[in-house]
Amino acid sequence: MGLFDRLRGDGDPRVAFIGIDGVPYSLLSDHPEEFPNMAAIAGDGSAGEISSIVPPESSACWPSLTTGVNPGETGVYGFQDRESGTYDTYVPMGRDVQATRVWDRVTQAGRKATVMNVPVTFPPQRDVQRMVSGFLSPDLEKAAYPDDVRDTLEGMDYRIDVNPKLGHDADKSEFIQDARETVQARYNAFRNYIEADDWDLFFGVFMTTDRVNHFLFKDYERDGEYKEEFMEFYRTVDDYLGRIREALPEDVTLVVASDHGFTSLDYEVHFNAWLAEQGWLSFSTDEPEELGDIADDTRAYSFIPGRFYINLEGREPRGSVPEEEYDAVRDELAGMLEDLEGPDGRNVVDRVVEKEDAFRGDHDEIAPDLVAIPANGFDFKAGFKGDVDVFATGPRNGMHSFDDTSLYVDEPGVSTDGADLFDIAPTILDLMDVEYSRGEFDGASLL
Repeated sequence: MGLFDRLRGDGDPRVAFIGIDGVPYSLLSDHPEEFPNMAAIAGDGSAGEISSIVPPESSACWPSLTTGVNPGETGVYGFQDRESGTYDTYVPMGRDVQATRVWDRVTQAGRKATVMNVPVTFPPQRDVQRMVSGFLSPDLEKAAYPDDVRDTLEGMDYRIDVNPKLGHDADKSEFIQDARETVQARYNAFRNYIEADDWDLFFGVFMTTDRVNHFLFKDYERDGEYKEEFMEFYRTVDDYLGRIREALPEDVTLVVASDHGFTSLDYEVHFNAWLAEQGWLSFSTDEPEELGDIADDTRAYSFIPGRFYINLEGREPRGSVPEEEYDAVRDELAGMLEDLEGPDGRNVVDRVVEKEDAFRGDHDEIAPDLVAIPANGFDFKAGFKGDVDVFATGPRNGMHSFDDTSLYVDEPGVSTDGADLFDIAPTILDLMDVEYSRGEFDGASLL
């Protein structure tokens, strides 16, 4: 590493966390010869499949991974949330995360953190030594702190994200090239600040893996046209992770993890269209565009991914379901979801989770009443258009999964059995000898 590390000599253990958004454990573990660097971490340290959270959606997952608590505490349930007591919706950003991030705990302990490209961190915090916000940032100019970081990253052709619209083209060549350039620039930036900064915690995320999976995962799983390009992309990611590991000094433990798994996608399921078809949702206008356009007789509505809200009297502005009927109505909807079959006759829903079983905390007033976890092959959509088919196909051929989430730790004393996303934050703090109270987390240290 850099000059700071040669001068340091204080003996405090450090951690480098590298996120690989949406990378399933099976992809890496099934191909050790293709991904030798990840296999080496597993051989020298610890590795295993862990569980994601409910719902397994990146905007909810990363706040939970970086705080160790569920959405009832973070206040972020997905890419779109609703204001309490209204039909107004918003896209949660970094300031909407109500729980304490792991790098804040490190900073409060008098240690230093460099944070790069973590989803749902915009605008960048000014109370860490360096932060470059990730997914949901409008542009690099506003996403980088301090200001001189922007100039450095622009010189590397760094970008916040790939252009996902390129993945909509039948010919994926331009999308694949964009993904390669994006992940290369991300690696160059990580490597630069790993070596240049005086940090105790380096926390960086490769999100391009999630983008590639959305558009190419079925090619991988089912021997499609772009399987080799998919594998070559991941060989490159494995190489970058190996180079990062080699660059770390001996007092640093490397943690590599994903926020959810992935599987092939066969059908999109537009649940608000399904609710309308079943007579549970209607609109007050012929051209609905948003949640506020639902009619007074609506019994339930949905947000992605698979979140269902009962239109409850006293909680929703125009609630139609009396409070005394809540349990019966919710049970009826859960049963309908469990029985729903796709065009191919398969069950669409793997299981239905009630909010009491998934969410608890100071911010559970906007929690969904039910969350449907998709069966493999189905991706849950919502939307408030009135002319959408329940089942459809789109440009994506991969979707998130709750299981098959990855965790690798360059430390042999870590147990991944029964682990989930909530365990990562306390594990990082234990590896760094940063004190905390066990009751502050929904998870527990894996050491």
